Amino acid sequence: MTTLSEGGARSPAAGSVPLLRSTVRYSGPRCTALALVSMASTGATLSLPIALGRALDLLLAGDPDSSRWVSWCAALVLAAAVLDAVETVLAGTTNARATAWLRRGLVRHVLAVGPRAVTRFGPGDLVARLVGNAAQAGTAPATAAALVAALAGPLGAVVALALIDLRLAAVFLIGAPLLALVLRALARDSSDCVTRYQRAQGRIAGGLAEAVAGHRTIAAAGTADRTVARILRPLPELSRQGHRMWHVQGRAAARAAAVAPLLQLSVVATAGVLLTRQHLSVGELLAASRYAVLAAGVGVLVGQVSGLVRARTAAERLDELRCEPSTVYGERALPPAGSGRLELRSVTVRRGGRAVLDRVDLVVPAGATVAVVGRSGAGKSLLAAVAGRLTDPDDGEVRLDGVPLPELDRRQLRRAIVHAFERPALLGESVEDTIALGVVRPSPARIREAARAAHADGFVRRLPDGYATPCADAPLSGGEAQRLGLARAFARDSRLLVLDDALSSLDTLTEHDITDALLRAPTGGSRLLVAHRVTTAARADTVVWLERGRVRAVGPHTELWRTAEYRELFGTRAPDGTDRMDATRDGTVPQAAPGGGGR
Repeated sequence: MTTLSEGGARSPAAGSVPLLRSTVRYSGPRCTALALVSMASTGATLSLPIALGRALDLLLAGDPDSSRWVSWCAALVLAAAVLDAVETVLAGTTNARATAWLRRGLVRHVLAVGPRAVTRFGPGDLVARLVGNAAQAGTAPATAAALVAALAGPLGAVVALALIDLRLAAVFLIGAPLLALVLRALARDSSDCVTRYQRAQGRIAGGLAEAVAGHRTIAAAGTADRTVARILRPLPELSRQGHRMWHVQGRAAARAAAVAPLLQLSVVATAGVLLTRQHLSVGELLAASRYAVLAAGVGVLVGQVSGLVRARTAAERLDELRCEPSTVYGERALPPAGSGRLELRSVTVRRGGRAVLDRVDLVVPAGATVAVVGRSGAGKSLLAAVAGRLTDPDDGEVRLDGVPLPELDRRQLRRAIVHAFERPALLGESVEDTIALGVVRPSPARIREAARAAHADGFVRRLPDGYATPCADAPLSGGEAQRLGLARAFARDSRLLVLDDALSSLDTLTEHDITDALLRAPTGGSRLLVAHRVTTAARADTVVWLERGRVRAVGPHTELWRTAEYRELFGTRAPDGTDRMDATRDGTVPQAAPGGGGR
C-alpha cells in the first residue's frame, strides 16, 4: 500500500511532485476509471460532428439512410450527457477519498513528529495546511485525469481535421504555438501568486487560532478590535494575490479568446474555399467548423491547468510538513527490575540559537520525588519535556533505568513515562474516556480509584451523567480540568511520573492531599515535579534549582531554604526589602507563602 512517508528530508519544491504522484497512485483505480470515462466522453464529443455532417449530406441528397445517422447523432448526444454525469460523480468521490487519505497520513506524521511540529508551524497554520491545502492537493488525481481528456479533445479535433483534409489541419497548426504559449505563461504566472495566497491564508489561520485560545485574555484586556486588526493584517496581501490570480487567469482567457476565433475563422474560411472547389461537402464543412471550435477550445485547458497549479502549490506546503523528521524510536526494552531511575547527562537544548538548557546533569533516584524550581524562563517545562522525550536534546543523553530514551521501543517508553500538564487536553467522548486515555485495559474500578486519588470523583459524580458525561458538556473549572489530567496520569502504571506544573490551579488543601497520594503511591516509580509552590517543594525528597538553563543547586528544601535568593523564588521578600523566614524551627513549612506564587 502506498504510504505518505517516502524518503527523508528534501526541498519542498522537489518533494511536491512525488507527493502528487503518491496521491495519484493511491487513487489509481478510480483515476483509471475517471480517465476512461473522460476519454469515452471526449470520444463521443469528437464523433458527433462527423456524424452530424454525414447526416446532413444524406438529408440533402434525400437518402433514406439519413434517419439512421440522425439516430446515431441522438445516441451520441445522450451518451455524452450520461458520461458527463458519471465523470462528475467519479471526480467528486476521487477528490474526497484522496483528500481523506492525505489528511490521515499527514495527521499521523504530525503526531509522530510530536510537539516540534506545533513549535515550528503553529497550530493555526497546521490546521490550514491539513484542512485547506490537503483539500486542494486532493484534487490532483481527478484534475490530472480530466486534463488528459481535455488534451485529447483538441488533439483529436486536429486529427479529425486532417482526416477531412490535411490543409485544414495545416492551417490550424500554424497558430497552435500561440495557444501553447498562453498555457505556459498561465502555469508560470499562477504558481507564484497561488503560493503567496496560501501563505497569507496560513498566517490568518495562525492568528485566529491564537486569538481563540486566548479569548478570555482578549476580553479582559478589552483589545478585541486590535486583535481583529492583527489577525486580518495579511488580508490586503491575500486580496492582492487573489486579484492577481484572477488577473493571470483572465489575461490567459483573453489571449485565448483573441487567438482561438482567428484560428476557427481561418479553418472555416479554408473549408469554405475547398467547398467552392468541390473538395468538401456541406456536411464536411459543418464538421470542420465544429472541429475547429474543439481544437481551439483552450478554455477547458486553462481551468484544468489552473487547478493543477493550485494542487501542486498546496502539495509544496504539505511537503514542508512531511520534511519535518518524525521521532525515531528504538527496539530495546526496559530492565524488569527497574524502578524509574532517570539520568540527564550534559543535556543541552537550544531554541533560536540560545541554550535554554545548558549542560544539565541530573539524577532522579528510583522511587524518589524530585521538585524542579526556578524563575520563569529558567527551562523547567523544557526539562520536563526532555525527561519524557517530548523533545530531544541537541546534546547530551537522557536515560531511564540505564537505557537511553531514543533506544527504547515506543510502547515501552510511553507506558513507562506518564505526564500531567498545567492545561491538560481533555480528549475522549466522555469523562471516563478522558481518564482512561492511554490505559491498555481500563476497568471502571481503576478509573474511579484514579479519580479519587486526584480528588476528582466528587465533582465528576455531580455532573449530569457522571463519568459518562461528554467533556464538552461538562462545565469544568481550571482546577477541575487539572484534576482530570492528574487522574489520567494516576490511572496508568508508570516508572516515571512527570508533573509539569500540574498542581498550579489547585487550592492549597487539595494540593496537599494529592501530594500525599503521590508520595504514598504503591507503584514504586519516581516522580519529577515542576513546582511553583513552596509547599510542593518542601515535601519533595530533593529540589533541583534551575537558573538560566543551568542547575544552580540540588539538595533538600530545608537546606536550600537558608539561601535568600531561593526564598525569593516563592515570594518571601518582605515589603521593606528584607528577607522573611516565617517557618517552623527546622524551616520546612514556611508560612509566608501558603497559596504559592512566584510564577
